[in-house]
Amino acid sequence: MRVSQSSAASNTGRKRRHNEDSYVCEPPIFAVADGMGGAQAGEVASSLAAGALRGAELDPSQNADALVVDLIQTANRVVHERALSDTAASGMGTTMTVALFQAEGSVVIGHVGDSRAYVLREGRLEQLTEDHSLVAELVRRGELSPEQAEVHPQRSVITRALGTEPEVDIDAFTVRAADGDVFLLCSDGLTTMVDPAAITEIVQRHRFELDAASRALIRAANDRGGEDNITTVLFAIAADDPGADAAPERARASSHFDDEDTLHPGDEDTLHPEDAVPLPPLPVPDLSATMVGMAPAIAATDLTDATDANDANDASGAPATAGRGRILLALLVIAALAALIVVLVARGFAR
Repeated sequence: MRVSQSSAASNTGRKRRHNEDSYVCEPPIFAVADGMGGAQAGEVASSLAAGALRGAELDPSQNADALVVDLIQTANRVVHERALSDTAASGMGTTMTVALFQAEGSVVIGHVGDSRAYVLREGRLEQLTEDHSLVAELVRRGELSPEQAEVHPQRSVITRALGTEPEVDIDAFTVRAADGDVFLLCSDGLTTMVDPAAITEIVQRHRFELDAASRALIRAANDRGGEDNITTVLFAIAADDPGADAAPERARASSHFDDEDTLHPGDEDTLHPEDAVPLPPLPVPDLSATMVGMAPAIAATDLTDATDANDANDASGAPATAGRGRILLALLVIAALAALIVVLVARGFAR
């Protein structure tokens, strides 16, 4: 088994000024971190946690579950030490959901907080992680229904996070991967805006072009309000046989220009209203008097000469060559005068 493709994207959303999410998309390791804290401390916390994973050396001889736990504990210590040493970062923390792919066909998940891990298999989306949040705990105890949890005023309160304590309790487990699986890691900025059915439909439609899937998921969250930062990390699993990718490649080509790939009017790439202000027209000199004055003279001279020459040739029976020469000369004069007019107009625009 192998990772056949991967993609990651992050967006500030419609309501927040700063993006406090970070991610890692460096096969075989993937992660999402959603920071929290005053000022920009959340951004610092998630960035530190993601950086701890990027700089880690993966020991293939170590037990994969233990390796993921060690990685997250290291990230926790880095964030916690920074929070203790920097008063501006005091109290900061971050969620972290990690996926480590193993070549024998397993994916190890490590999880703290309310970011999530999913797998799409045979058209069905399964949530792999449990939220470490107040409302999720109340739902698990039967004190809240899932519908009540979605609108609960304290639904953003999490019960576990990296950086708040020297050690953190980590959920770690292994998932057996199958050919064609697509794994999704995401911050709650996606899952609070987009329901599982819509996520399933988007990922299934773009399963052979994960960059398009990332864009479509973020667009869907923003179209529904974009109340928080939105981050997605996707990776697909394929069999070792390279020929197994032939069909996905064909499908990728056909799905590249899907409707979801086009920009909506509310997207960030649209023009600011000030960009559409029309420029004032350039001054154009009034050459009408000159042109009107010249036109009769041109017509009277050139056309009369040409007519007289033709009449003379007809009366005398002389060869028509001279008449045609005079007509050509007259046309050249007219062309020269037209060129002069163009030059005068161009100079007027230049001023």
